[in-house]
Amino acid sequence: MALEGVILDVDGTLVLSNDTHAQAWVEAFAAYGLEVPFEKVRPLIGMGGDQLIPEVVPELNAKEGTGKAIAERRKELILDKFRPQITTANGSRELVLKMQKSGLHLVVASSASSQELDMLLKIAQVDDLLSEVTTSDDAEASKPAADIVEAALNKGQMTPDKVVMLGDAPYDIESAAKAGVGVIALRCGGFNDQQLSGALAIYDDPEDLLQHYDSSILGANA
Repeated sequence: MALEGVILDVDGTLVLSNDTHAQAWVEAFAAYGLEVPFEKVRPLIGMGGDQLIPEVVPELNAKEGTGKAIAERRKELILDKFRPQITTANGSRELVLKMQKSGLHLVVASSASSQELDMLLKIAQVDDLLSEVTTSDDAEASKPAADIVEAALNKGQMTPDKVVMLGDAPYDIESAAKAGVGVIALRCGGFNDQQLSGALAIYDDPEDLLQHYDSSILGANA
């Protein structure tokens, strides 16, 4: 079955940012008197803030009060303090170009805000290539809810059975599965193969997938 398109996660997939996000959360919680260890936050990266905050501190939510303030602080830290620590994943631009050359319709599905996503796409060196994007603004709930993947399908006018998602976290796999979409997972987000076991296939990073492109699920379009 030839694919029509690919839904792209960005954090941990096209850019190496997951450790940085975890550190930003630690500092954001600390700014409001909450000591949350890195080890508690790191396994949750890939969830949006609306999911992560109550997971860490059940009495808080990201839409009001202290929870909202923590979410805003984390965003500020990523955009200002931590931006220089985020780097592109190996082969990100080359893989995107290869998929486009193969005729695949590419849509970004990220839990990031629009402002953060603009920054991340620039770091990944694909901001000039990817124009169709969905962000936290397009979803009622972030990953692992299906909302963002469904929004990407709608934006691209694509059907789940002719699409795969490229992601790095178990929350990408869970989110995509709820929308009927299979996932090609990348290890560069820091999750192990057991955590990514629901994926159709697993590669080290965009460069590794690019090297195995013709034998991959994407290869039918090569």
